[in-house]
Amino acid sequence: MMIDLDKHRANWRTFAIVIGGIGITTAGHYLTPPEYRLWHGLFQRLYYLPVVHAAIAFGWVGGLAAGVVAGLLYIPHILQTWSHEKHYAMEQYAEIFMFLAVGLVTGVLADRERKRRAELQVTALRLTEVYRELQDTFEQVKRADRLSAIGQLAAGLAHEIRNPLASIDGAAEVMQAADHPEDVRGETMGIIRKECARLNRLLTNLLDFARPRHPEWREVDVSRVLDSVIDLVKHSAGKGTQFKKQTSSRLPPLLGDEEQVAQVILNLTINAVQATTSGGEILLSAFEEEDGLVIRVRDEGIGIQPEHLDKIFDPFFTTKETGTGLGLSVVHQIVRQHGGTVSVERNESRGVTFALFFPKTPRETT
Repeated sequence: MMIDLDKHRANWRTFAIVIGGIGITTAGHYLTPPEYRLWHGLFQRLYYLPVVHAAIAFGWVGGLAAGVVAGLLYIPHILQTWSHEKHYAMEQYAEIFMFLAVGLVTGVLADRERKRRAELQVTALRLTEVYRELQDTFEQVKRADRLSAIGQLAAGLAHEIRNPLASIDGAAEVMQAADHPEDVRGETMGIIRKECARLNRLLTNLLDFARPRHPEWREVDVSRVLDSVIDLVKHSAGKGTQFKKQTSSRLPPLLGDEEQVAQVILNLTINAVQATTSGGEILLSAFEEEDGLVIRVRDEGIGIQPEHLDKIFDPFFTTKETGTGLGLSVVHQIVRQHGGTVSVERNESRGVTFALFFPKTPRETT
Protein backbone atom coordinates (compact mmCIF):
# COMPACT_ATOMS: atom_id res chain seq x y z
CA MET A 1 0.00 0.00 0.00
CA MET A 2 2.82 2.37 0.90
CA ILE A 3 4.61 1.53 -2.37
CA ASP A 4 1.48 2.35 -4.40
CA LEU A 5 1.12 5.67 -2.57
CA ASP A 6 4.75 6.59 -3.26
CA LYS A 7 4.32 5.67 -6.92
CA HIS A 8 1.15 7.78 -7.12
CA ARG A 9 2.96 10.76 -5.66
CA ALA A 10 5.89 10.29 -8.05
CA ASN A 11 3.49 10.23 -11.03
CA TRP A 12 1.85 13.45 -9.93
CA ARG A 13 5.24 15.05 -9.40
CA THR A 14 6.32 14.05 -12.90
CA PHE A 15 3.03 15.29 -14.34
CA ALA A 16 3.53 18.67 -12.64
CA ILE A 17 7.08 18.94 -13.98
CA VAL A 18 5.93 18.19 -17.55
CA ILE A 19 3.06 20.71 -17.43
CA GLY A 20 5.28 23.28 -15.75
CA GLY A 21 8.02 22.83 -18.37
CA ILE A 22 5.56 23.20 -21.25
CA GLY A 23 3.94 26.22 -19.57
CA ILE A 24 7.22 28.01 -18.90
CA THR A 25 8.43 27.40 -22.45
CA THR A 26 5.14 28.66 -23.91
CA ALA A 27 5.26 31.77 -21.70
CA GLY A 28 8.79 32.44 -22.98
CA HIS A 29 7.47 32.42 -26.53
CA TYR A 30 4.56 34.77 -25.82
CA LEU A 31 6.58 37.21 -23.69
CA THR A 32 9.57 37.46 -26.00
CA PRO A 33 9.39 40.11 -28.77
CA PRO A 34 9.43 38.72 -32.36
CA GLU A 35 12.76 40.36 -33.16
CA TYR A 36 14.51 38.03 -30.70
CA ARG A 37 14.25 35.15 -33.13
CA LEU A 38 17.24 33.34 -31.61
CA TRP A 39 15.41 33.13 -28.26
CA HIS A 40 12.28 31.84 -29.98
CA GLY A 41 14.36 29.10 -31.59
CA LEU A 42 15.76 28.19 -28.14
CA PHE A 43 12.28 28.06 -26.57
CA GLN A 44 11.11 25.94 -29.46
CA ARG A 45 13.80 23.30 -28.68
CA LEU A 46 13.01 23.46 -24.97
CA TYR A 47 9.63 21.85 -25.68
CA TYR A 48 11.47 18.57 -26.26
CA LEU A 49 12.56 18.34 -22.62
CA PRO A 50 9.09 17.95 -21.05
CA VAL A 51 7.92 15.86 -24.01
CA VAL A 52 10.81 13.39 -23.61
CA HIS A 53 10.40 13.41 -19.83
CA ALA A 54 6.71 12.56 -20.18
CA ALA A 55 7.50 9.79 -22.69
CA ILE A 56 10.05 8.22 -20.34
CA ALA A 57 7.74 8.44 -17.34
CA PHE A 58 4.39 7.52 -18.92
CA GLY A 59 5.30 5.70 -22.14
CA TRP A 60 4.15 6.50 -25.64
CA VAL A 61 0.75 7.74 -24.42
CA GLY A 62 2.39 10.30 -22.13
CA GLY A 63 4.92 11.35 -24.75
CA LEU A 64 2.24 11.79 -27.43
CA ALA A 65 -0.04 13.68 -25.02
CA ALA A 66 2.77 16.03 -24.00
CA GLY A 67 3.58 16.65 -27.69
CA VAL A 68 -0.08 17.43 -28.43
CA VAL A 69 -0.31 19.87 -25.47
CA ALA A 70 2.91 21.60 -26.50
CA GLY A 71 1.69 21.88 -30.10
CA LEU A 72 -1.74 23.25 -29.13
CA LEU A 73 -0.14 25.92 -26.95
CA TYR A 74 2.43 26.76 -29.59
CA ILE A 75 0.03 27.11 -32.61
CA PRO A 76 -1.61 30.41 -31.41
CA HIS A 77 1.86 31.92 -31.07
CA ILE A 78 2.68 30.92 -34.65
CA LEU A 79 -0.57 32.39 -35.96
CA GLN A 80 -0.10 35.55 -33.98
CA THR A 81 3.60 36.21 -34.54
CA TRP A 82 4.75 34.47 -37.71
CA SER A 83 1.71 34.46 -40.02
CA HIS A 84 3.31 37.11 -42.24
CA GLU A 85 6.35 34.83 -42.78
CA LYS A 86 4.72 31.80 -44.35
CA HIS A 87 7.98 29.87 -44.92
CA TYR A 88 9.10 30.33 -41.32
CA ALA A 89 5.60 29.55 -40.04
CA MET A 90 5.58 26.25 -41.98
CA GLU A 91 8.85 25.34 -40.30
CA GLN A 92 7.20 25.92 -36.91
CA TYR A 93 4.27 23.69 -37.79
CA ALA A 94 6.70 21.01 -38.95
CA GLU A 95 8.40 21.30 -35.54
CA ILE A 96 5.08 20.47 -33.86
CA PHE A 97 4.99 17.18 -35.80
CA MET A 98 8.51 16.58 -34.50
CA PHE A 99 7.18 17.02 -30.94
CA LEU A 100 4.66 14.28 -31.63
CA ALA A 101 7.21 12.00 -33.35
CA VAL A 102 9.82 12.37 -30.59
CA GLY A 103 7.22 11.81 -27.87
CA LEU A 104 5.84 8.73 -29.65
CA VAL A 105 9.21 7.10 -30.45
CA THR A 106 10.72 7.86 -27.06
CA GLY A 107 7.60 6.54 -25.37
CA VAL A 108 7.66 3.29 -27.35
CA LEU A 109 11.33 2.77 -26.47
CA ALA A 110 10.62 3.58 -22.83
CA ASP A 111 7.75 1.09 -22.78
CA ARG A 112 9.99 -1.61 -24.21
CA GLU A 113 12.66 -0.86 -21.65
CA ARG A 114 10.08 -0.87 -18.87
CA LYS A 115 8.71 -4.21 -20.10
CA ARG A 116 12.19 -5.68 -20.31
CA ARG A 117 12.98 -4.46 -16.79
CA ALA A 118 9.75 -6.01 -15.53
CA GLU A 119 10.65 -9.32 -17.21
CA LEU A 120 14.10 -9.21 -15.62
CA GLN A 121 12.55 -8.56 -12.22
CA VAL A 122 10.19 -11.50 -12.70
CA THR A 123 13.13 -13.66 -13.76
CA ALA A 124 15.13 -12.49 -10.76
CA LEU A 125 12.24 -13.34 -8.45
CA ARG A 126 11.92 -16.77 -10.03
CA LEU A 127 15.66 -17.35 -9.70
CA THR A 128 15.50 -16.26 -6.06
CA GLU A 129 12.62 -18.66 -5.48
CA VAL A 130 14.46 -21.50 -7.24
CA TYR A 131 17.60 -20.74 -5.22
CA ARG A 132 15.57 -20.83 -2.01
CA GLU A 133 14.03 -24.15 -3.03
CA LEU A 134 17.50 -25.50 -3.82
CA GLN A 135 18.73 -24.36 -0.42
CA ASP A 136 15.77 -26.06 1.26
CA THR A 137 16.40 -29.23 -0.75
CA PHE A 138 20.09 -29.09 0.11
CA GLU A 139 19.29 -28.76 3.81
CA GLN A 140 16.90 -31.71 3.56
CA VAL A 141 19.60 -33.75 1.83
CA LYS A 142 22.10 -32.79 4.52
CA ARG A 143 19.66 -33.79 7.26
CA ALA A 144 18.95 -37.08 5.50
CA ASP A 145 22.67 -37.64 5.07
CA ARG A 146 23.28 -36.95 8.77
CA LEU A 147 20.49 -39.37 9.72
CA SER A 148 21.95 -41.96 7.36
CA ALA A 149 25.40 -41.46 8.88
CA ILE A 150 23.97 -41.83 12.38
CA GLY A 151 22.21 -45.02 11.30
CA GLN A 152 25.40 -46.42 9.80
CA LEU A 153 27.33 -45.38 12.89
CA ALA A 154 24.85 -47.13 15.19
CA ALA A 155 24.79 -50.26 13.03
CA GLY A 156 28.57 -50.39 12.85
CA LEU A 157 28.94 -49.79 16.57
CA ALA A 158 26.42 -52.55 17.37
CA HIS A 159 28.27 -54.94 15.07
CA GLU A 160 31.67 -54.10 16.55
CA ILE A 161 30.42 -54.49 20.13
CA ARG A 162 28.48 -57.71 19.50
CA ASN A 163 31.56 -59.75 18.55
CA PRO A 164 33.61 -59.01 21.71
CA LEU A 165 30.53 -59.48 23.87
CA ALA A 166 29.92 -62.88 22.31
CA SER A 167 33.52 -63.88 23.03
CA ILE A 168 33.27 -62.62 26.62
CA ASP A 169 29.97 -64.44 27.10
CA GLY A 170 31.45 -67.69 25.83
CA ALA A 171 34.49 -67.26 28.03
CA ALA A 172 32.28 -66.61 31.04
CA GLU A 173 30.46 -69.90 30.44
CA VAL A 174 33.79 -71.67 30.37
CA MET A 175 34.81 -69.97 33.61
CA GLN A 176 31.61 -71.15 35.28
CA ALA A 177 32.57 -74.78 34.78
CA ALA A 178 34.83 -75.72 37.71
CA ASP A 179 36.16 -78.96 36.16
CA HIS A 180 38.28 -77.23 33.52
CA PRO A 181 42.04 -77.39 34.06
CA GLU A 182 43.97 -74.30 35.12
CA ASP A 183 45.54 -73.71 31.70
CA VAL A 184 42.10 -73.61 30.07
CA ARG A 185 40.87 -71.15 32.66
CA GLY A 186 43.95 -69.00 32.10
CA GLU A 187 43.43 -69.05 28.35
CA THR A 188 39.79 -68.11 28.88
CA MET A 189 40.80 -65.22 31.13
CA GLY A 190 43.18 -64.05 28.42
CA ILE A 191 40.31 -64.02 25.91
CA ILE A 192 38.22 -61.90 28.29
CA ARG A 193 41.06 -59.42 28.83
CA LYS A 194 41.77 -59.27 25.08
CA GLU A 195 38.13 -58.58 24.20
CA CYS A 196 37.80 -55.99 26.96
CA ALA A 197 40.87 -54.23 25.59
CA ARG A 198 39.28 -54.37 22.14
CA LEU A 199 36.09 -52.79 23.47
CA ASN A 200 38.11 -50.13 25.28
CA ARG A 201 40.03 -49.35 22.08
CA LEU A 202 36.77 -49.16 20.16
CA LEU A 203 35.20 -46.74 22.65
CA THR A 204 38.38 -44.63 22.75
CA ASN A 205 38.39 -44.31 18.97
CA LEU A 206 34.68 -43.57 18.99
CA LEU A 207 35.15 -40.77 21.53
CA ASP A 208 38.06 -39.38 19.51
CA PHE A 209 35.81 -39.38 16.47
CA ALA A 210 32.69 -38.02 18.16
CA ARG A 211 34.33 -35.45 20.43
CA PRO A 212 37.78 -34.53 19.11
CA ARG A 213 39.56 -32.04 21.29
CA HIS A 214 40.40 -28.62 19.93
CA PRO A 215 43.93 -28.27 18.55
CA GLU A 216 46.53 -26.53 20.69
CA TRP A 217 48.16 -24.29 18.11
CA ARG A 218 51.94 -24.06 18.03
CA GLU A 219 54.79 -24.54 15.57
CA VAL A 220 55.43 -28.19 14.74
CA ASP A 221 58.75 -29.53 13.44
CA VAL A 222 57.37 -31.96 10.86
CA SER A 223 60.75 -33.56 10.14
CA ARG A 224 61.20 -34.42 13.83
CA VAL A 225 57.66 -35.83 13.99
CA LEU A 226 58.37 -38.08 11.00
CA ASP A 227 61.55 -39.35 12.69
CA SER A 228 59.71 -40.15 15.91
CA VAL A 229 56.95 -42.00 14.04
CA ILE A 230 59.47 -44.09 12.11
CA ASP A 231 61.38 -44.94 15.31
CA LEU A 232 58.13 -45.96 16.99
CA VAL A 233 56.77 -48.12 14.17
CA LYS A 234 59.81 -49.82 12.71
CA HIS A 235 60.24 -52.11 15.72
CA SER A 236 56.84 -53.70 15.12
CA ALA A 237 57.27 -53.93 11.35
CA GLY A 238 58.53 -56.98 9.54
CA LYS A 239 62.22 -57.39 8.86
CA GLY A 240 61.70 -56.91 5.15
CA THR A 241 60.02 -53.52 5.55
CA GLN A 242 62.20 -50.46 4.95
CA PHE A 243 61.41 -46.93 6.10
CA LYS A 244 62.58 -43.82 4.29
CA LYS A 245 62.06 -40.16 5.00
CA GLN A 246 62.22 -37.45 2.39
CA THR A 247 61.98 -33.74 3.26
CA SER A 248 63.37 -30.51 1.91
CA SER A 249 66.34 -28.97 3.70
CA ARG A 250 64.43 -25.83 4.63
CA LEU A 251 61.06 -27.25 5.56
CA PRO A 252 59.08 -24.53 7.38
CA PRO A 253 57.32 -25.37 10.67
CA LEU A 254 53.70 -26.40 10.57
CA LEU A 255 51.20 -24.42 12.64
CA GLY A 256 49.06 -27.02 14.38
CA ASP A 257 48.69 -29.43 17.27
CA GLU A 258 51.87 -31.54 17.42
CA GLU A 259 50.22 -34.43 19.25
CA GLN A 260 47.32 -34.61 16.79
CA VAL A 261 49.60 -34.29 13.74
CA ALA A 262 51.77 -37.10 15.11
CA GLN A 263 48.65 -39.21 15.75
CA VAL A 264 47.52 -38.73 12.13
CA ILE A 265 50.91 -39.70 10.67
CA LEU A 266 51.23 -42.61 13.10
CA ASN A 267 47.81 -44.00 12.15
CA LEU A 268 48.63 -43.81 8.45
CA THR A 269 52.08 -45.38 8.97
CA ILE A 270 50.67 -48.25 11.03
CA ASN A 271 48.12 -48.88 8.28
CA ALA A 272 50.97 -48.86 5.76
CA VAL A 273 52.92 -51.41 7.85
CA GLN A 274 49.88 -53.67 8.17
CA ALA A 275 49.26 -53.46 4.42
CA THR A 276 52.93 -54.19 3.59
CA THR A 277 52.90 -57.74 4.86
CA SER A 278 55.40 -59.13 2.37
CA GLY A 279 57.99 -56.43 2.88
CA GLY A 280 58.58 -53.34 0.85
CA GLU A 281 59.29 -49.68 1.31
CA ILE A 282 57.32 -47.13 3.29
CA LEU A 283 58.17 -43.55 2.38
CA LEU A 284 57.26 -40.61 4.60
CA SER A 285 57.79 -37.29 2.84
CA ALA A 286 57.01 -33.64 3.45
CA PHE A 287 57.41 -30.62 1.21
CA GLU A 288 56.24 -27.03 1.02
CA GLU A 289 53.70 -25.73 -1.44
CA GLU A 290 52.78 -22.14 -2.19
CA ASP A 291 49.86 -22.06 0.22
CA GLY A 292 50.71 -24.81 2.68
CA LEU A 293 52.55 -27.98 3.61
CA VAL A 294 52.02 -31.48 2.19
CA ILE A 295 52.83 -34.70 4.07
CA ARG A 296 52.67 -38.05 2.25
CA VAL A 297 52.73 -41.63 3.47
CA ARG A 298 53.47 -44.04 0.62
CA ASP A 299 53.54 -47.82 0.94
CA GLU A 300 54.08 -50.82 -1.33
CA GLY A 301 51.41 -52.97 0.26
CA ILE A 302 48.35 -54.77 -1.01
CA GLY A 303 46.63 -51.49 -1.85
CA ILE A 304 42.97 -50.53 -1.71
CA GLN A 305 40.33 -51.73 -4.12
CA PRO A 306 39.03 -48.94 -6.40
CA GLU A 307 35.45 -49.41 -5.18
CA HIS A 308 36.62 -48.83 -1.59
CA LEU A 309 38.46 -45.54 -2.15
CA ASP A 310 35.34 -43.44 -1.59
CA LYS A 311 34.45 -45.29 1.62
CA ILE A 312 37.67 -45.59 3.59
CA PHE A 313 37.02 -42.40 5.59
CA ASP A 314 33.50 -43.49 6.57
CA PRO A 315 33.04 -44.49 10.22
CA PHE A 316 33.28 -48.26 10.84
CA PHE A 317 34.27 -49.05 7.27
CA THR A 318 37.18 -51.48 7.32
CA THR A 319 38.56 -54.37 5.29
CA LYS A 320 40.53 -55.72 8.27
CA GLU A 321 39.24 -58.58 10.36
CA THR A 322 40.27 -56.90 13.63
CA GLY A 323 39.91 -53.24 12.66
CA THR A 324 37.37 -50.85 14.19
CA GLY A 325 36.98 -48.76 11.04
CA LEU A 326 37.46 -45.49 12.96
CA GLY A 327 41.18 -44.84 12.45
CA LEU A 328 40.90 -43.10 9.09
CA SER A 329 37.72 -41.31 10.20
CA VAL A 330 39.70 -39.81 13.10
CA VAL A 331 42.52 -38.90 10.68
CA HIS A 332 40.07 -37.14 8.38
CA GLN A 333 38.48 -35.25 11.26
CA ILE A 334 41.78 -34.07 12.77
CA VAL A 335 43.08 -32.84 9.41
CA ARG A 336 39.78 -31.09 8.77
CA GLN A 337 40.02 -29.40 12.18
CA HIS A 338 43.35 -27.98 11.04
CA GLY A 339 41.67 -26.56 7.94
CA GLY A 340 43.38 -29.11 5.71
CA THR A 341 42.45 -32.03 3.48
CA VAL A 342 43.39 -35.69 3.22
CA SER A 343 43.31 -37.74 0.04
CA VAL A 344 44.37 -41.18 -1.12
CA GLU A 345 45.35 -42.61 -4.49
CA ARG A 346 46.58 -45.94 -5.77
CA ASN A 347 50.21 -46.12 -6.83
CA GLU A 348 51.10 -47.16 -10.36
CA SER A 349 52.98 -50.26 -9.23
CA ARG A 350 51.44 -51.32 -5.91
CA GLY A 351 50.28 -49.82 -2.66
CA VAL A 352 48.67 -46.46 -2.00
CA THR A 353 49.73 -42.94 -1.06
CA PHE A 354 47.94 -40.82 1.52
CA ALA A 355 48.47 -37.07 1.11
CA LEU A 356 47.81 -34.59 3.91
CA PHE A 357 47.56 -30.89 3.12
CA PHE A 358 47.87 -28.33 5.92
CA PRO A 359 47.41 -24.63 5.02
CA LYS A 360 49.92 -22.02 6.14
CA THR A 361 47.24 -20.08 7.99
CA PRO A 362 44.90 -22.76 9.36
CA ARG A 363 41.41 -21.94 10.45
CA GLU A 364 39.92 -24.40 12.89
CA THR A 365 36.72 -25.99 11.65
CA THR A 366 34.16 -28.10 13.43
